[in-house]
Amino acid sequence: MDIENDISKSNSDSNGLRIAVFGAGGRVGRAAVAEAVTRGHRVTAVVRDPAAHRDLEGAGVTLVRGDATDAASVAAVAAGHDAALHAAARLDLPSEEYFTAAAKALVAGLAEAGVRRLLTLGIATTLETEPGVRLMDAPGFPAAWRAIAQGHVAEFELLTAEAGPELDWLMVVPPLDLNAEAERTGGYRTAVGTVVEGPGRVGHADLALALLDEIERPRHSRVQLAVSV
Repeated sequence: MDIENDISKSNSDSNGLRIAVFGAGGRVGRAAVAEAVTRGHRVTAVVRDPAAHRDLEGAGVTLVRGDATDAASVAAVAAGHDAALHAAARLDLPSEEYFTAAAKALVAGLAEAGVRRLLTLGIATTLETEPGVRLMDAPGFPAAWRAIAQGHVAEFELLTAEAGPELDWLMVVPPLDLNAEAERTGGYRTAVGTVVEGPGRVGHADLALALLDEIERPRHSRVQLAVSV
């Protein structure tokens, strides 16, 4: 399976790629939608309540109702797309419950829809600071934060165990300092599975840059890819 060649071929078409963004109404989702449109791609912005996000509609963007935890909904909205981005979260549900349900639905729904590339957002506290030691393992790490982090750990483990070779997935992990107001620098640094050395911060615009780069030209697969400026 050559995902990079398939994506690159689609990207060479005049209409660009078709990308489904789950959680398009959130800050990262909105930044990713804007970056995709700027690059000439067509976006399906998937939200739970379209009436609350009408401002997303516009040239290159189709706004639809969808649920990332429902395989049938995923399959319906993702059909005909080249890639999907999962940038949604549910604060009204336990983290592990939501992210495992979403991972299961995305694996099943994207397979049914024939979508071969998935990016999902992780959380910095799951990254290693040294071999075998994650930020969330530090003594005194708050229990509430650990519960949130554990949802992403469970999501990663489920994707690793259940996603077949037909789905090329990647978990993109921003640092703890994720700033919606930060100006775009146009660059970023990465590390696989570990925190990126340095101050550890990124703006939404630069995170969206990294996300779209990995959709257009997949270079990492089935790992946690930490992103920082």
